[in-house]
Amino acid sequence: MSESIAQQAPSVSDLAENLVGSEIIKIAGEINALIAQGEPITNLTIGDFNPDIYPLPKGLLNEIVAAYEAGHTNYPQANGMEVLREAVSGYISARQGLKYSKDDVLISGGARPLIYATYRALVNEGEKVVFPIPSWNNNHYTYLSFAKPVEIECTAENKFLPTADDIRPHLEGAALVALCSPLNPTGTSFSKKTLEEICDLVIAENKRRIGQKPLYLLYDQIYWALTLGKSKHYDPVSLRPEMREYTVYIDGISKAFAATGVRVGWAFGPTKVLAKMRALLSHVGAWSPKPEQIATAAFLKQENAVEATIAKHRDMISERVNKLYNGFSALREVGYPVDAIQAEGAMYLTVKIDLIGKTTAAGDLLKDAEDVTMFLIKEAKVGFVPFYCFGASRQSPWFRISVGTLRIEAIGGVIDNLRTALNQFK
Repeated sequence: MSESIAQQAPSVSDLAENLVGSEIIKIAGEINALIAQGEPITNLTIGDFNPDIYPLPKGLLNEIVAAYEAGHTNYPQANGMEVLREAVSGYISARQGLKYSKDDVLISGGARPLIYATYRALVNEGEKVVFPIPSWNNNHYTYLSFAKPVEIECTAENKFLPTADDIRPHLEGAALVALCSPLNPTGTSFSKKTLEEICDLVIAENKRRIGQKPLYLLYDQIYWALTLGKSKHYDPVSLRPEMREYTVYIDGISKAFAATGVRVGWAFGPTKVLAKMRALLSHVGAWSPKPEQIATAAFLKQENAVEATIAKHRDMISERVNKLYNGFSALREVGYPVDAIQAEGAMYLTVKIDLIGKTTAAGDLLKDAEDVTMFLIKEAKVGFVPFYCFGASRQSPWFRISVGTLRIEAIGGVIDNLRTALNQFK
């Protein structure tokens, strides 16, 4: 074989060759490179926390150190340490009224392996997965499962959340409906009525499928403890007990406790499904470290410390998203091409920056959201995540702002810099 022919031969699998990397990480990397060159850019892209602003709860930190000192450094149980599964069972019972035994709880190194395991346990090659656009990573998990994506494009009028009417036409042949509330990237949450109607749809579909493979619901509630203001978190099984045999929940400590690097997540749901997810992950080895599991179990039982931590983080996030919302609203009121949707949960604010098709003072046409993103980085000195990173069109004018790394005193500067950059279009 000639060298030229050998060079043209595929060197990796088709799956790897066609896998798309994270657009968010790409944008964040470009920003960090500019910051390293001395550019004063406020990077509000990654959904992470700055430990200097949101330190790990002292009680959890102390328990982690104690667990390492006690020698808990060998392998954990494959489905998670029993003491942690018991603690999670008690935690969701006390805080949400959800009754799941420790045997129906699965622990992993954060939520991601659990979401992947849900897809692989429930979705056959070629089956449909129904999910909203924008949403985090469902397009990639569908691809990794060799499934057929059914993307429901949601609108600002519905807070970028799907309705039962949106979902209804797509259920035939579907294996999974994937939902998240509060939603990443929008920071908006399902109303009781909307979620009830979606649950009723799933229940009706499964009654039609008696004797056939069920339709399941993946319910990612990793941000539920950070529900903001007067908003209330709703979940499928609490609203419709019949959903218990069809719903897999995803949760963990990463967001509520600002513990993204500690890597403790959990899933709970139907016994058979969780057993299959456990078997899948046993071959991957995506375990949460044993000391962190022991520590989390101990911390979850410290009810006062848990409540104080969550309340503090809710207050800090609310202060930031509300101040940003007010800043964008003030800009909109005086004619700038921006808008915002009031945050209801998580750590995000959804904003509209309507510049596509406009020409900058330098004569550059902003053809799509990527051009607008780079304009904001260079001219407004701020990094937001465009919704195309969550599956939306590159013509979408909507962006996600993450406030986990944002100091409250920096918000005025963000709005001022944005105003200055937008002045060239007035």
